Amino acid sequence: MTLRILTPGPLSLLQDLGRFGHQSIGVSTGGPMDEHAFLWANRLLDNERNAAQIEVTMGQFSCEFYTETTIAITGADMGATLNDQPIEAWQSYSIKQGDRLALRGARAGMRAYLAVKGGFKAPQSLDSCATVIRDQLGGLHGAGEKLSAKDLLRYSVSKPILTKRVPHHFIPAYSQSLILEVILGYQSEDFSPVERERFFSSTYTLTPQMDRMGCRLSGEAIECQRKNLVSEGIALGAIQIPADGQPIILLKDRQTIGGYPKIGCVTAKGVSQLAQCLPGAEIRFVEKDIYQAEAERMVEQEFFRGYVGKRRCQTARVSTN
Repeated sequence: MTLRILTPGPLSLLQDLGRFGHQSIGVSTGGPMDEHAFLWANRLLDNERNAAQIEVTMGQFSCEFYTETTIAITGADMGATLNDQPIEAWQSYSIKQGDRLALRGARAGMRAYLAVKGGFKAPQSLDSCATVIRDQLGGLHGAGEKLSAKDLLRYSVSKPILTKRVPHHFIPAYSQSLILEVILGYQSEDFSPVERERFFSSTYTLTPQMDRMGCRLSGEAIECQRKNLVSEGIALGAIQIPADGQPIILLKDRQTIGGYPKIGCVTAKGVSQLAQCLPGAEIRFVEKDIYQAEAERMVEQEFFRGYVGKRRCQTARVSTN
């Protein structure tokens, strides 16, 4: 009923979709950096959308399974092996007692996701097991710690299910050259037309100053006409412009309030793309209509919600016949 961590790599975290409704008390949402890959891993196993997974950053991860189950791996290509035999990401695999999985090193992308049938079992902190190290919340023991060697993660025993693979057109090609869609916010009016044009026509470089809180870019400096702002709540993907004019994009473990001007916000799709980039990636921005972004987001969310609801209806019909 357990998975044993053999080598955790530089950063492996237990994550569900995040901790919502608590930013008013300064608690970050957390959750998977690449939500697209996370949701697909659960879909491959017919799990609930929020079922907990392991987010592996940069690889060097290995584990042993103590009982049979079915797993799914999505996200970055990390040269995965099962019992020393190469396997591919973006599909599910049947697991027997004693099987060993290894994720070597990131060859394309930065983060991979390991899901088991039914999800990993972990204590809930404010209605979530999402690991946020800075807030000391979530994770295996509820204190926001990253996974370590010899940790034991519980999951329910399950018989092997039909193996599945994500259709090719849904599998992203992780690139070090991105065009991110941006929704302009009300503070965009604090930037002159010239500065907004400079922002959207420039190419920025992702610096090594990046983590789950956010990432700093380097390129053409952007100047804001307004100098004094009252601190306010910060949305996922918000693009802050500090005094040096170098954009900062805020991510899943971001602080809950901030006082830097924000020219806009990267879409949820863009945040997932950015989560797979390494330092040195080249990034450009393009304006996105908010209504189109909302519509696309709703379609994506309904896609991942719908299959669970359909499966429940089918189960109910079977049980009543």
